[in-house]
Amino acid sequence: MYFEVSKEVFDKMPEFVVGVVAVQGIDNTKDVPAVTEMLDKYAVECRQYFEASGNKAKDDPCVTPYREAFRAIGVNPNRYACAIEALMDRIAKGKGMPHINAAVDLGNAVSLKYRLPIGAHDMYTFLKPDGTGRGSEDAGIEVRPAVPEDHFRPFGAPEGEYDDPEPGEIVYVSGHEVRTRRWAWRQSEQGKMSEKTTAVFYPIDGFRDVNIEDIKKAMKDFTELLANYFARSGSRCTVATGMVDRDHPRLDF
Repeated sequence: MYFEVSKEVFDKMPEFVVGVVAVQGIDNTKDVPAVTEMLDKYAVECRQYFEASGNKAKDDPCVTPYREAFRAIGVNPNRYACAIEALMDRIAKGKGMPHINAAVDLGNAVSLKYRLPIGAHDMYTFLKPDGTGRGSEDAGIEVRPAVPEDHFRPFGAPEGEYDDPEPGEIVYVSGHEVRTRRWAWRQSEQGKMSEKTTAVFYPIDGFRDVNIEDIKKAMKDFTELLANYFARSGSRCTVATGMVDRDHPRLDF
């Protein structure tokens, strides 16, 4: 499988970088108390941080670079909040942090720990660029400008109900299935994680000149936690990591 970011994206965000964690062979059918505790811990710390500072999530220094990047790609950050801003804003307003399943909770916990937007996609739903070969070895996911053939199915929407991006909008996309609209805003129903998920793609979005060291730390945490808590009984899960930037726009894993 592969992950690739197009030149058009780097033209708008030259310092854009994505840390990639791809894991195969996980058991997502069980609760993982260590991950539950981790998510609760960082949610509490996030709430306490905003209570003490009196700041709003949109004004936090870790959020500012993403709001600037949203403007650079033509997205109004006051209307569409980056995933990490939305996550922290939810907690700051006292709405709590829901537990979904262990693999999703892990992504949210690491996201809160390092204040980074982190996606979570079921890899076996990935397609080849022509829209075929779901889950095949040469399937993948890309960050590129949307084209008219691309479709976005919102969370919870039934089959055939779409909220498609405008051509040129920066999206995470597999084949012509948009997995995240407006770059790091909202994920789709397609590729959603469930208890049946056995292979996960976690992209960690950031910038070489802002938070590259935190991205590396987050990748290390994922590698250790996945190996320690998500392996199926009697076997090991396989974790691959890598970095994509303007000098290395494609990663095969």
